[in-house]
Amino acid sequence: MLALLLLACDESSDAVEEADAAASIDEAAVTWHQDVAPIVARSCVGCHVDGGIAPFALDSFSSAAPMASAMAAAVEEGRMPPWGAQQTDECTPRLGWKDDLRLSDAEKTTLRSWADSGAPEGDVATAVALPDPVSLALDGANQQLSPVQSYVTSGDSDEFTCFVLDPALDQARWLTGVQVLPDNEKVVHHALIFAIDRDDATALAGDDGLYDCFGGIGSDELSLVGAWAPGAVPATVPENSGMPIEPDQVFVMQIHYHPAGEVADPDATAIELRWIDEEPEMEAVLALVGNAGSERDGLLPGPNDDNGVEFRIPAGAVGHTEEMAFTIQSRSADYRVFLAGTHMHYVGTDMAIWLEEEGKEPECLVQTPAWDFNWQRGYAYDADIDELPRLNKGDTLRMRCTYDNSLDNAGVREALADQGLSEPRDVYLGEETLDEMCLGIFGVLY
Repeated sequence: MLALLLLACDESSDAVEEADAAASIDEAAVTWHQDVAPIVARSCVGCHVDGGIAPFALDSFSSAAPMASAMAAAVEEGRMPPWGAQQTDECTPRLGWKDDLRLSDAEKTTLRSWADSGAPEGDVATAVALPDPVSLALDGANQQLSPVQSYVTSGDSDEFTCFVLDPALDQARWLTGVQVLPDNEKVVHHALIFAIDRDDATALAGDDGLYDCFGGIGSDELSLVGAWAPGAVPATVPENSGMPIEPDQVFVMQIHYHPAGEVADPDATAIELRWIDEEPEMEAVLALVGNAGSERDGLLPGPNDDNGVEFRIPAGAVGHTEEMAFTIQSRSADYRVFLAGTHMHYVGTDMAIWLEEEGKEPECLVQTPAWDFNWQRGYAYDADIDELPRLNKGDTLRMRCTYDNSLDNAGVREALADQGLSEPRDVYLGEETLDEMCLGIFGVLY
């Protein structure tokens, strides 16, 4: 950096030529074995591996070199690795994120230099050691649950299937970790795990133990306990905390499938669980807040409201927003947010969540400015408990969801095609393919 600053102060043509030569040498020196492979191993091969969910592998020089320019462009544009939470002019969370897959500016420059210099292989004899793979195992797991029967995907349209998994508890226990064990990695795109009442699950799934489910799992009384995408580390709660699960509750695992042709191999994805029997110091819960319609508190007046305050996204509307605000009613003064996330469907393009406390500037908890329904996850703060955002009685959680209900939105085109339609229609709050949501996901300790 000092050398570059000195060169910038030298107005001679010789200095400029020397700088250009240095840049060329640096670029030419970037090779697969010495520079690029460690970056790809850390941030890409969780999906881009033979037999994985990604359409091509990147785990070797021969597979990655032809994709060099596409790789550089994807990371520069923020499309890869898939990580929705971003810093924007209106949202800069004060805390960083755990397990952040995003590349640094230096790593992005390395990929671009490698692509622009023709993706040289380098010397395999002096290859840099690759980082150890991130452990995906749930340490201390003490139960594994598998579906009653496997599921076979077919065709080319995405499918959403729910599986009932019964932990068969004889007393209340505390859940501290969940990990998904994908069976057929070619088709399992992501998964959400919920705890619901056993009777509700039986009514939904019957003896088969599975049923179709898109926007929701079909029960109003539920709690989210985990989310997974390929390469994800286990979902765990902070130390000395746990999520209470009662004996009359079971788990429902919603899997988003990307079918791999007319008929895929069967899938029997399972989950691992980690339990404790003694009540921990703090209770943890994954709370879902939002989805307020015209007859529920929370929805604010917005554009295109024709019949009072309503959740309606007109056909063809671009940049349409729906806002919701929810006041914390609890008397407790020690609720801490350890995780935040957003949830919409195919019409959504951007969602942001703020915490508002009287007399203070609003704190942005998370924003996903390039929302992609195909890449959903929660984002855990990388901080000690005392540093986490705090929810007090009277504070407000404010959410803003932005939508594009036009054919310029690839998600809209996909949703319409699934329904055999060619033109957008008005979209309302709901769980079907052509409905929408505006839902905040919060991991809370108390």
